[in-house]
Amino acid sequence: MMDPANSPLGQMLLDQITPVVMVLRTDLVEESFQKNDLSLIETLSPFCNFSNIDVPVRTANDQPYRLHKFKLRLFYASDIRQPDIEAAKEQLRQTITNAGEKESSNLFSDPLQLETILTTPENDLMPAWFEFFNKELVQIVSFSDHEAFDYPVACLVVVSSNDKDPIKKFADLFSSDKLPSLLGNGAMDPRIPKHYVLLHDNQDGTQENAVKILAEMRTAFDSNYCRLLCINSSQEKLPVQQNLWPYNKANPSPGEAHACFLGPEDMDELRSMMHDLSSKHIIPQMEQTIRILNQQVSTTRRGFRNQIKNLWWRKGKDETEDNLNGPMYTPSSTESQIRVLGDYAFMLRDYELALSNYRLLSTDYKLDKAWKRYAGVQEMMGLSYFMLDQSRKDAEYCMETAFNTYLKIVVSGHRNATRCGIWWIEMLKTRDQYKEAATIYFRISGDEPLHSAVMLEQASYCYLFAKPPMLRKYGFHLVLSGDLYKKSDQVKHAIRTYRCALTVLRGTTWSHIRDHIYFHIGKWYAFLGLFDAAVEHMLEVLACSHQSKSTQELILRDFFQIVQKTGKTFNVPRLQLPVIDVTSLKVVFEDHRTFASPDAVSVKESIWQSMEEALVPSLSTTKTNWLNLQSKTISKKLKESSICVVGEPIKVVIRLSNPLFIPISISSVSLICKHLSSEETESDDKTSTNEQENDNFGQSETSGEPGSGNLPFTASEVDILLGEGETTEAELTVTPKVRGTLKVIGVRWKLSGSVVGYYNLENELARKKPKKRRGKSGQATGNNLEFLVIKSLPKLEGFIRNLPKTVYAGDIRHLSLVLTNTSEIPVKSLKVKISHPRFLIVGNREDMDVEYPACLEKNAGPGESDPPSKSNKTLDSVFVFPEDSKIYGTTPFLWPIWLRAAAPGKISLYITIYYETEDSSSIMRYRTLRMHHILEVLPSLDLSFQISPCPSRLQELLVRMDVVNRTSSQSFGFHQLSSVGNQWEINLLQPVDRIFPSETLYAGQALSCFFKLKDRRGPVDSKEISSSEKADVRLSQSSNKALFNISKSPLLDFHHHERMHHQQISDQDKSNAVDFILISLPQWNESGPNDPNEPDSSSILFSHHACHSSSMNDASPICWLMEGPRTITHNFFSSSGSFCQIDLKMTINNSSTDGIASVHINTLDVNSNNTLDDAANSGSSTEGGWHDISLGLLNEANKVTSSDVLGTVGVGGEGKPLRECVPPILWSGTSSTLIKLEPMSRSEVPLQVCVFSPGTYDLSNYVLRWKILKSSSDAEGPSGTCQGYPYYLTVLQSS
Repeated sequence: MMDPANSPLGQMLLDQITPVVMVLRTDLVEESFQKNDLSLIETLSPFCNFSNIDVPVRTANDQPYRLHKFKLRLFYASDIRQPDIEAAKEQLRQTITNAGEKESSNLFSDPLQLETILTTPENDLMPAWFEFFNKELVQIVSFSDHEAFDYPVACLVVVSSNDKDPIKKFADLFSSDKLPSLLGNGAMDPRIPKHYVLLHDNQDGTQENAVKILAEMRTAFDSNYCRLLCINSSQEKLPVQQNLWPYNKANPSPGEAHACFLGPEDMDELRSMMHDLSSKHIIPQMEQTIRILNQQVSTTRRGFRNQIKNLWWRKGKDETEDNLNGPMYTPSSTESQIRVLGDYAFMLRDYELALSNYRLLSTDYKLDKAWKRYAGVQEMMGLSYFMLDQSRKDAEYCMETAFNTYLKIVVSGHRNATRCGIWWIEMLKTRDQYKEAATIYFRISGDEPLHSAVMLEQASYCYLFAKPPMLRKYGFHLVLSGDLYKKSDQVKHAIRTYRCALTVLRGTTWSHIRDHIYFHIGKWYAFLGLFDAAVEHMLEVLACSHQSKSTQELILRDFFQIVQKTGKTFNVPRLQLPVIDVTSLKVVFEDHRTFASPDAVSVKESIWQSMEEALVPSLSTTKTNWLNLQSKTISKKLKESSICVVGEPIKVVIRLSNPLFIPISISSVSLICKHLSSEETESDDKTSTNEQENDNFGQSETSGEPGSGNLPFTASEVDILLGEGETTEAELTVTPKVRGTLKVIGVRWKLSGSVVGYYNLENELARKKPKKRRGKSGQATGNNLEFLVIKSLPKLEGFIRNLPKTVYAGDIRHLSLVLTNTSEIPVKSLKVKISHPRFLIVGNREDMDVEYPACLEKNAGPGESDPPSKSNKTLDSVFVFPEDSKIYGTTPFLWPIWLRAAAPGKISLYITIYYETEDSSSIMRYRTLRMHHILEVLPSLDLSFQISPCPSRLQELLVRMDVVNRTSSQSFGFHQLSSVGNQWEINLLQPVDRIFPSETLYAGQALSCFFKLKDRRGPVDSKEISSSEKADVRLSQSSNKALFNISKSPLLDFHHHERMHHQQISDQDKSNAVDFILISLPQWNESGPNDPNEPDSSSILFSHHACHSSSMNDASPICWLMEGPRTITHNFFSSSGSFCQIDLKMTINNSSTDGIASVHINTLDVNSNNTLDDAANSGSSTEGGWHDISLGLLNEANKVTSSDVLGTVGVGGEGKPLRECVPPILWSGTSSTLIKLEPMSRSEVPLQVCVFSPGTYDLSNYVLRWKILKSSSDAEGPSGTCQGYPYYLTVLQSS
């Protein structure tokens, strides 16, 4: 801790607890000093403060010490009294008011940043008037009767040499009627030394008369106490270099010379007089008084005997009632003498002597219950401890005791408690106990609002200087202080404290207290007539979404009232209503990419780029493109700019939100833009500007007002009414009229028609720039708001006429693509690509005027055939329009489009149309039109097929079709089922009226039916005629309706895309697969379609496609048929006919189209699993013959079912029956045969079987192992093993 004497409290005590000199003067004396605009005391005061008086002092101890700092306090006799409380309060109020006026200029300065506050020294940060205010508070309790340091130690009597009878004047001035009341009523000792000064004004004449009067004075009074003082030796007003009286005038000007007639010799004489008065009279006199009083106290009160005597004398006073001041103590009483001794010792820096006397006196006052005097000595004890730098605990205990005791005294004690608290606070501050000091400020704040405001503000600074800083309490106490300032009509101080509180509360989450501060600062600024500052602060709380509805209404009402009082329209950068979400910014412009609808804008750029790769000419196929040409013709600075076309709008979509619970009106929302012509753009490249840093960017001439006719662009205006908490997107457009550079700077709007708001998009986007910059795209992310405007170009606009939004799966529609070009410059080389050709395909020119669906019907003539469909499609699904297709003027260009709802769900259809302009002077040679449509497809018919080979017919299949109506309310009628291609022939197994008795499949119903399918790709009988008619089967009972040609566009094209979509099986399976198309017609209910815009049911056609339906479960290309007798008779009793030999034939067909089939036939005498496995593993041996097979195995595996009509057939070698020796049936001939079949060919293989007994036999005990050999190479293809089909042979015994 620093030296207590040099601490703020030490300096305060050296200034406030010092000897008092009473001054008596005549009127002429005062007149002489007023020539310098100063009173007598004001003139002498600067010379009463000695920084190095260097006077030896010896008090009670024999060891002297030197006194360096010393000060006298001068008071007129009329001022030596207890101050008037009301006058003192008014003086304090005036002090605070004057301080507020002096700091008015700071109300417009920016508040200090928190970092600056934390690093600024305490003395520089706290208001300077706090020290003066605290001094005034201490002086309120001056000249109290229970303290002696305000007693006058001397009297200075001053008479002018121009007064009549000066000697008599000296005597009359010290008469009893002119002395202070405290001296007259016995509260103070009137026996004080007097010093006589004769004043001579040199401007009134020479000193001769004054010298004579001085001689008379020395005769009448003690010559040591008489002195002549001459002033105003200068006859002219001379400036004084050093201003010694800075605080003595109400409004001193800097450098103003108050003592104009006081020359250097006058200054020296004044200084010498006060120095002699202090060092030769007052200090020695106080030393002598201390020694005398100390001797008396030592005799009467110190020592054990005197203490016992004193306690005995005060015995019994504990039963007396409390008296705040205790018994009346006269100046001659022992207690008063001890207090004088202690105070004199304190003023002469002998703190140990002072402390010992205060301790002695504390016990007496406590026993006498003189609480005010007791608190006074406890207070001085605490200060003595502090100045001695001794026990902190004892010092704080004494201050606490004094403070609490003062508070027991109702009125006057509170003022003493305030003084005690101020000294106590300074004591804690010196010891860096700021947190504890703040609590003392709070305790002395009192009930008076203005006094409390100052105390709470000082407490806030204690929290700020605490270690660590308590910033929230600092801000909170500033708010409390400001509120009390406002209650006391100190508006400027209220604004100052609230602005200081903002420093720490601005970045916190205390939104309610922050809104409270901004709102009230705004109102108080308006109260002072500072409307600009009022609006600035009120703007900070407009978007108070966390406040209640009533509070929001109050804030807006007061805000608009303030704006109305100004009588003008405010331009506010970053107006908080509405809230602008800059991250939602979308910039939509069209360069070589144009959009048919807003939906197309929202599609990801990567999708469009992937589609346009096949449309846009690559660099390798063209010498130059417009991108290369652009880079050569524009400046380097503008290469980062986007490209737009004259007359084509740039759309900026930005999200606006109303955070309040009340609606707000926003009008005239528009873009702020800057346009530079081509010449200005070139010159602007050489000079850089930074206009975005100008807060008034919205008022610049280059930004322009929307609607101005002379601007090189046209900006739209939008009016919006935002409801409670509503968020909407404002679509703002700007259309350039001339070539050059166009920059979008910000957004402008009006709030409730009275406040114009601006938002600088350029600055905000630079502040929130994304880490990864995306390339230029139609839906720019807002990172580029500068555009290079090129000359006008033709632009296509298009839509699909009658495109439905919702359809059922399988629905086929005939639509039209409508393209228009309002420019007279034609466009050519049109190409189009569709993202989902499974759903949407481009038709041919001749399809434009056809009647649908009649155009898909088969021709009536049996020999007529439909011509093949022409297509302009390339390999990458790009449709190229005919070369003569040009679009210009007002005539629309129409082209047929076919739609088929291929699958349920929401489908996004993307269409890109490429076209070129005939204007060769443009840097943009081609453009694209992007179209996006969302199609919702509802489930309709769920179709599935199951196909299995027919065991009784070669190349014939059984087909089961299962149909389920998945709709909720619609019905469908079946028209036809077709197999795709001429290689299949399909027939019904039952009549149509038995399969579809009602001809309608209602919602939720299911149906199954069977068909016969014949493969016509292999050899057929010559009688059979190949006809495409056999690929279709009619499913309706009415024969008047024609069948539809599935080999005609668009049915054939849609089926092609279905096959491409269902690429799920291998190539060899495709040759054996069959595709089906089910044609159905809607059966609308009586009320018709749900959508009135839907076409009539007679013009709607549904096609349901099933692709790659395999002809066999195992997908084998090999099929065969066993032929021969089913029933024969034979006489097994004849001598030559003990067994029967039967001839069979196996026809094998190879349905593979690209490979030779190698087929290996193995016949097995025993049809068991084990024997089949053995045969399968027997290799490729082709040798026939018998095999040794155990009888047990034969008996187990024998499949014969015989009626034992013959009993025992025969007897074997050992007497066993013949049937027990051999099986009843055996394969004869070759047991293994290998054949090779060419693709799409068949072959017959003879087989033979021997039967030894009558019965019914299953001849499926054979195995076919096949392998496909690729004709193009020696590589082996797929292979497999098939078990024989069941073939039942019945052998009967002949009669």
